[in-house]
Amino acid sequence: MKLNLSGAPNVSNDYALFRSRRQQTPVEDIIEDIQQTAALPLPQSRTLPAEVYTNRAFYEWEMENVLRKDWMCVAHISQLPQAGDFLNLDLLDEPVIVVHGKDGVVRTLSRVCPHRAMDIMPPGFEIPGHSTAEARGGSPYAGNTRIFMCPYHAWTFELDGKLKGCPEMHEAECFDRAATSLKTFKTEVWNGFVFVNFDGEAPSLASLYGEEMKADLGQWNPEEMQVIYEQAWDCEFNWKVLVENFSECYHHIGTHSKTLQPLMPAKECWTEQERTGYIREHLPLKTSAVADLQKAIEAGVEFPVIESLDTHKQTEWGLFIGFPNFLLFPGPNQLVWYRIDPLTPDRSRLLTTVLAPKSSLALPQFEACKQTASSAMVEFHKEDMDTCVAVQRGFYASGYQRGRMSHLEMPIWLFQRYLAARSKGTWPTQELPAAPSQNGRVGPIPV
Repeated sequence: MKLNLSGAPNVSNDYALFRSRRQQTPVEDIIEDIQQTAALPLPQSRTLPAEVYTNRAFYEWEMENVLRKDWMCVAHISQLPQAGDFLNLDLLDEPVIVVHGKDGVVRTLSRVCPHRAMDIMPPGFEIPGHSTAEARGGSPYAGNTRIFMCPYHAWTFELDGKLKGCPEMHEAECFDRAATSLKTFKTEVWNGFVFVNFDGEAPSLASLYGEEMKADLGQWNPEEMQVIYEQAWDCEFNWKVLVENFSECYHHIGTHSKTLQPLMPAKECWTEQERTGYIREHLPLKTSAVADLQKAIEAGVEFPVIESLDTHKQTEWGLFIGFPNFLLFPGPNQLVWYRIDPLTPDRSRLLTTVLAPKSSLALPQFEACKQTASSAMVEFHKEDMDTCVAVQRGFYASGYQRGRMSHLEMPIWLFQRYLAARSKGTWPTQELPAAPSQNGRVGPIPV
């Protein structure tokens, strides 16, 4: 150890020491702490131990027992409109292709060739027969193709993953072409969003989200919306830091004091009753904000209000958090979707998107409205990025303390209950009664 002769605290060494200690806590102790913390009633709720966001062994446990067992949202169908359209993702250590098949079915395929384990579309490779990224707006992970070809030995695969061609394999004895294909992962399209489950045993999305969420979210007709803007972010924080930050409106008071708080004050926001597969919140707009939105619509710089929404939804923003990390922020005239990809205990990759009704694309003021929507999303998300990075640093500090939570952080408490339930192999509301709505209502606000 380097001696500190100055008499001042050796901050660098202390920081390294506490980072190291975060890795030494047994996973079993971390899980027990989560369960005990989640068992507290909301008025007694507190934050989780720092190890939940920093410990490598816990992250690996979480990968296998939570993330790979549950549904991960990977795309919106508007990103895959035609047969042959595909997205490349590296998700939970799996290189995958999400592809619109010739039969109209959206599948999630492994990119690992069954011959010699080559990534059939590795970053940086130019592959003949695949359209360039510029054809899809410059996105480095998207394209269109009639067939997949491994660049190593030129094996080819159909869009459903079946082997099509394998040069010079005629002398291989007992080689079964029909049994050789790219691995297919369990995939569902729900309300226009594409989900994958690597474990293959997850309950259906219909059973987890239920008819209530389908009907509630369905008022936006998300399957008839279009991703009109997307922004990628490299995030120096644990994926749960973003989920928790996204889920609560308490931080409007601080982080978003000049952006969201003047429009949707934190104290007016509320959370519905606990559900098995998701969290639902309401963020009412101030009367003045509703009036300002109408003026902006008339000026041609905001998208028109979605007519299929009931009166309450036309005057508020909302949040849906589908477990574990399906993050939706719907408003009166658009929908914001976040795709968060965990990478390490303290790193994530994020794609933020704005969706609008396809009918909006024909509006003469479309570009102006798109600019307003995308700029606003980027502005408040930059504020969140700064906050989340600072929070992650705090988890490694010797000064970290377990904080008490406000009633406005009920969604974080519900997320804790989700983690605790999954650690036991069950789901929220299956062992314990559902926590009630904050304002006494049961279900969404009636029309």
